[in-house]
Amino acid sequence: MKRFCVGLLAFAMMASVFANGTTEQGGDTSFNPAKDINWTVTSKPGGGSDIYTRMITDIAKKEGFVTKNFLINYKTDGGGEVGRAAVANTKGDLANYTLLTFNSGDLMPMDKNTNNRLANFKPICLMAVDKQVLLVNADSKYQTMQAVIDGVKAGDQIVIAGSREDDYMTFKALINELGFTEQQIPYINNDSTSDAITSVLGGHVAIALAKPAASQAYVESGKMKAILALSNKRFTGVLADAPTLNEVGPYKAVEVPVWRGLAGPAEMSDAAVKYYSDLMRKVSETETWQNDYIKKNGLISEYMSCEEAAPFMVQFEKDYLKKIGKDK
Repeated sequence: MKRFCVGLLAFAMMASVFANGTTEQGGDTSFNPAKDINWTVTSKPGGGSDIYTRMITDIAKKEGFVTKNFLINYKTDGGGEVGRAAVANTKGDLANYTLLTFNSGDLMPMDKNTNNRLANFKPICLMAVDKQVLLVNADSKYQTMQAVIDGVKAGDQIVIAGSREDDYMTFKALINELGFTEQQIPYINNDSTSDAITSVLGGHVAIALAKPAASQAYVESGKMKAILALSNKRFTGVLADAPTLNEVGPYKAVEVPVWRGLAGPAEMSDAAVKYYSDLMRKVSETETWQNDYIKKNGLISEYMSCEEAAPFMVQFEKDYLKKIGKDK
């Protein structure tokens, strides 16, 4: 999977101007941070978004790409909507010092549940494409995906916990392929991947639908076991034993790729957008990013600059709004 959503990327490369969030041509290009940078994460520490954010900030500081500090703020109220709204409404010079971890799993519930839209942000870049894995406790009675399937067919109600709209869409794709219903396999939505994992560790639900980055430590420690890679091919490292769905039985592999990006407030200057976009490109090209984040966690390296990411995200939102009937 060399590039994610090739058709949309081709569209993005052709588009030169989009009203919702692209940087304008010309103007001041001399932005350089003169003070610390506020970075909002709308899910809890320990989850995929937190790991993604801290990897970026650690690399940027370690490599000397920035001299100022990143001040990470976790704003998770309302499923992250409070944090996203706060960033969207940041005005004036402060807008140039406000960043938001912004993924497809953030955009979709925002579009679905609120009146906040991509037009209220400035897309800065896309950094990677993520996928998911199913986890159970090490002592679970369901030690394989086949055991889960057999249990559901026998009448067991096996609950899956996940987070955000992207996880739910993956869950829906999975049960549709298996031929099950949400009555047979209920889904519980959590504010973060870490919450979903905690609910399994506490014995409240049987399975966590999680991102590989947030799963690694639990599998390495022996507390949890990965039973299914929600991907067209297996992950590597400690998750390598988890089969894809087509390896389990007469099914197609299931995956719903999740793009991971970065955005700023709508009032962020074009010069600041370009600065942060270039900064993220530098981060994405480091060996640490490629080896310790992308390869280690089974992601797809997918950097898009602000010029590419803006039309890509616009088209993604347009397609999603149409899918849920809110494109009018």
